[in-house]
Amino acid sequence: GDDELLLTTLQTLATRRSQKTQAIRALVQKCIPWCIDGQYQPVSVPDTQKKARDKLVEALREISDGKMFLEAERARLTRCMAMIMEQEGDISKAADILQEVHVETYGSLSKREKVEFILEQMRLTLDKKDYVRAAIVAGKVSRKHLQEENMEEYKVKFFTLMGELHRHEKDAFLLAKDYHAIYSTPHILNDEAKWKDALQSTVVFLALSPYSNEQQDMMNRVQEDSNLEKMPSFQKTIQLLLKKEIISYPMVNQAEMEAIPAFLEGGQDLAKFWHDLFHRRIIQHNVRVASLYYNRIRGTRLAQLLGLEPDRLEQEISSMVSDGAVYAKIDRPKDIVRFAAPKTPEAVLSDWASDIDNLLHLVETTTHLINKENMTK
Repeated sequence: GDDELLLTTLQTLATRRSQKTQAIRALVQKCIPWCIDGQYQPVSVPDTQKKARDKLVEALREISDGKMFLEAERARLTRCMAMIMEQEGDISKAADILQEVHVETYGSLSKREKVEFILEQMRLTLDKKDYVRAAIVAGKVSRKHLQEENMEEYKVKFFTLMGELHRHEKDAFLLAKDYHAIYSTPHILNDEAKWKDALQSTVVFLALSPYSNEQQDMMNRVQEDSNLEKMPSFQKTIQLLLKKEIISYPMVNQAEMEAIPAFLEGGQDLAKFWHDLFHRRIIQHNVRVASLYYNRIRGTRLAQLLGLEPDRLEQEISSMVSDGAVYAKIDRPKDIVRFAAPKTPEAVLSDWASDIDNLLHLVETTTHLINKENMTK
């Protein structure tokens, strides 16, 4: 038919003075099937009619703009328009169009529809490489809603997208949390190949994470997982990192861990970054272990124990001191590393008083036991 006449008629009917809301809603709902197939997909038409279809979608979006009773229809039309732009290869414009709709404020959409819409916004912003916007959009998704029974598919999709964001930020601990969230999803646990992949990725990125109470807590929880026993190499890695013992580099099973898909994802440059970070984390672990067993140690001896060059060791210790991960002072002329923080006179006196108190308690207990023994004879 005459496409221009259709658009003009729509505009006239929608903007007529005192037009009833039911009439405008009926008008939009009648026209939507002409340009949208199903929920969001644009209707497949010959190339000659694509322009007319796109104009109709845009006209319906204009009619529904700012009308609360057409929120759901506007969301569908906007999603359809974004798909059309994406099909044409204009990812940036598709992302911008989808950002116009603040779907989290719409009361007429179900929880599932809102989450699906926001995930699509996340996907397009990540494709556009707009990572700041993607992080803002991700904050609109309630983690509590993702834990619900019928939201498993969206939970996996959400944390997969978050993994892409955190991979760009090179945040190993958040990546470990993303993979563990995917692993803990019931339908992933029912598929051995999928849960193995997710659990392996969790272990590797936990090993790459900076030392913290939260990281240690998560490591202990992962170690208690019975599924970890089915992957001996990864179980051994967790056990080594939790022990207060020096780890030799490279680790026995390091090559296997660096061969998993999640480690290699993101290109050669990122894989090299993770490889170098692995070495740093093992050095940091070894320095922390050394600080537990030594108050003072010669730098050359410590470098020998950790299998490092003295310059590299000094660089890592300095970095750890700056981050507050360990207390250390290096005396270069004497080549001595001190790990014990000097105590104030008050602290020394308190320790002495505590030791005397413990000694007197032991003497009193021993005297009581001797008297008890004498009385029973």
